[in-house]
Formats: sequence, structure tokens, C-alpha cells
Amino acid sequence: MVAIAVQQKQMKQAEELLFSGPQKLGFAKALFFGRFVHEWVMPYPRLGVEEQVRVDAALAQVRHFIEQSLDPAVIDRLAEIPRATIDELGRLGVLGMTVPEAFGGRGFSQQAYCRVMEAIGGACASTSVFVNAHHSIGMRALLLFGTEEQKERWLPTLATGESLAAFALTEPEAGSDASNVQTTATLSPDGSHFIFNGEKRYITNGCIAQVLTVMARTPAPEKGEGETSVTAFLVTPDMPGFEVVEARMEKLGIRGTATSRLAFHDMRVPRGNVLGPMGKGLKVALTVLDFGRTTFGACCTGAAKACLRMTVDHAKSRRQFQRPLAEFELVQKKIANMAAHIDAMEAMTTVTASLIDRGLEDYMLETAMLKVFTTEALWTIVNDAFQIHGGPAYFTDRPLERMLRDARINQIGEGANDVLRSFVALVGMRGPGEHLRDVWEALHHPLRGAGTVWRFGMERLGGMFHTPDVPVRHGELRPYAKELATLIKRFEASVRRMLIRHGESIFERQLVQERIAEAAMELYASACALSRWDGAFTETAGNGQPPPREHATAEHFLRSSARRVRGHLAALRDNDDDALLAAASAALDA
Repeated sequence: MVAIAVQQKQMKQAEELLFSGPQKLGFAKALFFGRFVHEWVMPYPRLGVEEQVRVDAALAQVRHFIEQSLDPAVIDRLAEIPRATIDELGRLGVLGMTVPEAFGGRGFSQQAYCRVMEAIGGACASTSVFVNAHHSIGMRALLLFGTEEQKERWLPTLATGESLAAFALTEPEAGSDASNVQTTATLSPDGSHFIFNGEKRYITNGCIAQVLTVMARTPAPEKGEGETSVTAFLVTPDMPGFEVVEARMEKLGIRGTATSRLAFHDMRVPRGNVLGPMGKGLKVALTVLDFGRTTFGACCTGAAKACLRMTVDHAKSRRQFQRPLAEFELVQKKIANMAAHIDAMEAMTTVTASLIDRGLEDYMLETAMLKVFTTEALWTIVNDAFQIHGGPAYFTDRPLERMLRDARINQIGEGANDVLRSFVALVGMRGPGEHLRDVWEALHHPLRGAGTVWRFGMERLGGMFHTPDVPVRHGELRPYAKELATLIKRFEASVRRMLIRHGESIFERQLVQERIAEAAMELYASACALSRWDGAFTETAGNGQPPPREHATAEHFLRSSARRVRGHLAALRDNDDDALLAAASAALDA
């Protein structure tokens, strides 16, 4: 009975955390129904002419700053981003790119902001993480959920970098499990303020921020006696009881960032500092993280491009066995995979950012997919670049050593990748699962549910003879569109089989979840890459052909991605899961 009660509590938390908000069918969720909602990815999104001019000017300034003033090796060695660097980022508008001009920002779209973050990510991971922590998540909740009074009070100095922001969610018992926040905020007897007690750790900018978005647990009497929920607050370090326990935690990579441990001791926070609705802190946190994960994709793409440039130059100039490294097929294999994944990373980032700009209400699956795909790809790209460079890459006077250390945190920060894989699978399967549940109930109540059973039968009959339409504009790409459509149909059938086979136990079958998530991410990446390739045909003048590199890398990615999807789906039926789990059990009991 205890185990059942624990499972029910976990299911309740999962519902609150994973399935809050609207369930409108976006692109990623549609994949789980076997549909291709093309209008969210095709045609390939582009900036408007006016914004493109502004972005080009901003990029020119940022790149000049990077070349002249940003030294990632010094930042890494000193474990600090100089204040002069922060001030210059503020002067260039980087720290307030998406803040409305009325509050002192640049008013850029998310797509435009990602272009700038890609440039910074390709130069210095510490600086890109600092900016991301300040702008993408630190002040994002204020932008999205703040009252006009709160915005007028804090946004102008945050937009210029005069003040800095941080996002404080993580605790000893709450990381990817965001619903397990233990910091408490108790309303004072007179109702004028909340009394905070608790601690936070791994908070980027924690010791240098003047405004922190802090998640704390507040009483929720509407849920029942003794029940609580998470609420977001705006906290400033001048509040009595605010303690910086450890200003700069020493760490493996991104050493320039100030990663802090904080504590709150009977800290008084005015009631007017509640950010968003009471008890809706998880929605605030998840929405903020969606933005952070999008810029994660941009920063990883920039770093991956820097790796590719260094690797191509090295492979052409380094000779072994009287030949350049670039002539060896195993080197070419790594370089081809780098280039293909970088194109897909860039396409995914652009499409995902456009979903935010175009007002899709629910893009949490797409941002989670983007974060996992790009961070895993960057780790592989850095590792392959390391291998091609050989021994010299291991030494601290070369940039790849630092880039390897910097890249590892990406698979952990803003949601650990394994947790996000389960997130993608479970949220994606929720819609089809509810549909199957309705059919099951209808079968047991035939008089009431005849219409439901009939509709399900017609849907299944239609699905046997119909694949989704993937509307590319250029005939040369139709075979790739047809292959993608076929894979989406197979994916939906595999999801349905797993739901029927495992039922509610699917919540515990993480090996199944992983394969479903990996296949879904590849399908999303392929859709974005195909859209980008289709757009390249449209943009090219003259013979109507895209540049050879874009043609080759897109084709390679789509072919290899399709092969990976088929492998993930096949492994749902043909696997060694029982032997794997038995080996794990034996090792754990040893």
C-alpha cells in the first residue's frame, strides 16, 4: 500500500509538472499522432527585412567586440568575466536584446537574439552562459509574468546591464525534479510580506545579481490542509537574511561564470514581489526554461561551428603518412558528421525560436528536443575534433581542452538530458494515450461509446493507407519528404503499440521512453533540416540549386537520421533490456 501511495503522489507531481498548460497540437505533439503540421516548420522561417538589417548591424558590433576584447582563455584562467566585459555587453545591447524598447532594450525577436547568442557561443562558453543566465532565464519571468510596476522598477537597469539577473530554482533536493523545491515562503501574520527559509545551489550569477527570480514553496489551502505549491518571487540581495554561502563554486568548465550557493534565513520578501500567480511557480519556471533551452541551442551551434572550422583547418594542414589528414576516410567521416549535425542544429534552433515569435502557445516539447539534440551533438563534435587534433588538443595552451571542459555541463544544466528524454516521451504520448483510453472505455460501454469506437476504427483504417503530407516545394526533395512521412507513420504506430503493450507502466519503462524520445527528436531535426534545404533552393538565384555544401550536408543528415530512426523503432521490439536490467541489478547488489 505504501508503494502504491508513493506512486500516486509521483503521478500527481508528474501531472502538475509535465502536463500543465494548454495541450494545443503543435508540431512535436502532432508527430505522436502520425501527423505533420507543416505550417510550423515550412517554409523555413526568415527574419523580416527591417529586423535583418538591425540584426546584421548588431552582429557586426558583437563580432568586432569578440575579436578585439573577448579573451576566453583569460576568462577561463582567472575564473571571472571582467566587469569591463559585462559593461561592454550592456553597451552593445546584448543584455537586453529581447527587452521592449520602452524599457531600454533592443526589442529583438527570439530568432534575432539566437543569432547573436550563436556568435557569442562560438567564442566563449562562459560568456554565453553568463548572458543566458541573465537574459534568457534571469529576467525572462519578469518580462513574461511581471506586473507593469515590477517591470518599470527593474527592467531598465537589467536591460543595460547596470543590474544583473539570476534564476534560482536548484536546491539539494530539487534539480531536474523542479516540483521538489523545499525553500519555504510563509506569509506573515499581517499579510505584508513572506518569510523565506531555505537554500539554493548551482545558481549562475548568484553572487553578482541584483535581482533574482526565486522559486519557493507557499501554503496552498485550496488544495487541502497542509498542502503547498511553488510560487515565483523577485528577491534582491539587500534583503536581511540573504546569504551568499559560497560565491564562486570551483568547477570543471565554464569557469568564468559565478556559480553560487545561497541561503535565506527568515528573509522578509514584500508581498508585492510575488511574480506571476500564487502557486503557479512551476509554470513560470518551465516557461522560462523553454526560452533558456532555445538559446542553449544557439550557443551550442556557435561552439560546434568553431570546432568545425578548427578541425577543417587542422585536417588540411596536418600531414601523417605523407598525406594530409583530410584525405583519410575516417577523418572525413567525422568532419561530414560534424557539418551535417551543425546544419540540423542551426535549423532546429531557428524553427524553435520562430515558434516562440509566432505565438505557438505550447512549445515545451520542441525546446526540450532542441536542448537534448544540440547539447549531445556538441559533445560528440568536440570529442571528434579532439580526436582529429590528436595529442596537442589535450594541452591547456589549445582551445579544444577548454571547449571540452565547457561543453560537458550542457547535458546537465537546464534539465538533465535523460530527464528531458523521459519528458519528451511521456508528454508526447499523453495525447495518444488518452485517445486509446477513451476507446478502451467505449468498448466496455458499447451503447454510450459507439461513436468513439467507430471513429477510432475509421482512423485506423485510414492510417493503413495514408501517410502525412510533407509539402516541399522542389521536386528533387520529394524522395526525402516521402521518407520522412513514412517514418512519421511508423513512429505513430510504434507509439501506439507501446501504449497498448505497457499501459500505465509506461511511466516506469525508461528504456522504452528513451527510444521513443530519440526517434521523435530525429524526426523533428529532419523536418527542420529538410525545411532549411527546401529554403536554400528557393533563395538560390540562377540554376535554382543550393550551394554544394548545403546540398551534401543536408542529404547526409537526412539519410543518416532516417537510419537512426529506424534503429530506435526496431529496438522497441528487438532489444536486450531484460539482460541489461539483470546485469544492473547484479552490479548494484555486489
